[in-house]
Amino acid sequence: MVYYIASTTAPVNIATLKYWGKRDKALNLPTNSSISVTLSQDDLRTLTSAATGPELRQDKLWLNGKEESLASERTQQCLKELRTLRKQLEDEDSSLPKFSMWGLHIVSQNNFPTAAGLASSAAGFAALVVAIARLYQLPQSMSELSEIARQGSGSACRSLFGGYVAWEMGKEADGSDSKAVEISPMEHWPQLKAAILVVNASKKDTSSTSGMQLTVKTSELFQERVKTVVPQRFIHMKEAIENKNWSRFSELTMKDSNSFHATCLDSYPPIFYMNDTSKKIVRLCHAINDFYGTYVVAYTFDAGPNAVLYYLQENEAKLFAFIYKLFDKVPGWETKFSEQDLQKFLEVYENDVSGKLQFEIDDELQKGVSRVILTQVGPGPLSTRESLIDENTGFPK
Repeated sequence: MVYYIASTTAPVNIATLKYWGKRDKALNLPTNSSISVTLSQDDLRTLTSAATGPELRQDKLWLNGKEESLASERTQQCLKELRTLRKQLEDEDSSLPKFSMWGLHIVSQNNFPTAAGLASSAAGFAALVVAIARLYQLPQSMSELSEIARQGSGSACRSLFGGYVAWEMGKEADGSDSKAVEISPMEHWPQLKAAILVVNASKKDTSSTSGMQLTVKTSELFQERVKTVVPQRFIHMKEAIENKNWSRFSELTMKDSNSFHATCLDSYPPIFYMNDTSKKIVRLCHAINDFYGTYVVAYTFDAGPNAVLYYLQENEAKLFAFIYKLFDKVPGWETKFSEQDLQKFLEVYENDVSGKLQFEIDDELQKGVSRVILTQVGPGPLSTRESLIDENTGFPK
């Protein structure tokens, strides 16, 4: 039996200018444009293999080793649009195999916790759309494919590019101009790194979808955010990235995280994505910046309690003098640093920080953090020979 297989990895992206709220639920059209940083797939990625063949009668999905339903409207819409594009190719060239008529087997694996506020759906839908697009040999650009990924998960459209990415909200009712575009490639500003403090890897209480609907419906702050605050920030943050203006980028990133969570609190009833540990990390970041008298770290929180701390490579020792001192017993450091490297961070703390602090270090803080993920700006989706599907059976290996 012949099976055709394509495999792709896709990255997580973390927004620095948040998308929150939909003007069209069915098409996943946002109420504001957004900007994100694509993170390295060495640390956070979804690997997806897609297979088709004349013997496959129905679509099936396996996620992290378990068969899942493909019944959701969002997933079905993505599959429908990809099949329509494939059928156009088949209609133009009768010699092509009729992929559009056959079933699909999709196998996907994440190397990070799913549904924990770490943008798993973004990487997942990006990988699904790109893997099938490559299986179908579609000629569409990444921006064009991002319009399909967007319908699966809004922020997934941004995971179709590496580096620094904008999701332009668009104005058309059919969503044809609501797509992702690259602001700058990762090579433009490769010094940007991130330390993710996984505060709680369990599933969140309020999903992003239901949270957005409640905020749009009930928050008065939200209206000011989408009409005035975000459009201005979009211009300024884009400029900060293009000019590699770290101070401006940091200030805008933290302010926008705060603004987003303020609209969640202003929803009725209020939505709490950040917990006490999250709030303590916010205070810590401001204290670190105050200590050095400059922007060393910029925090951002998506719809969950996990802290994403952006920093520049040149400030790593300054930041980790604090962060490693506080979270040294949390797993994850060993993925990037030797014992000798980590000891140097403690030495920086003892020599340059200890005795000069104007605030108390909260030794209890690390009890609220289960893992640290160390990463940096990275590329968009990548084709890979690593396949999750057995070429002889068409089923997961």
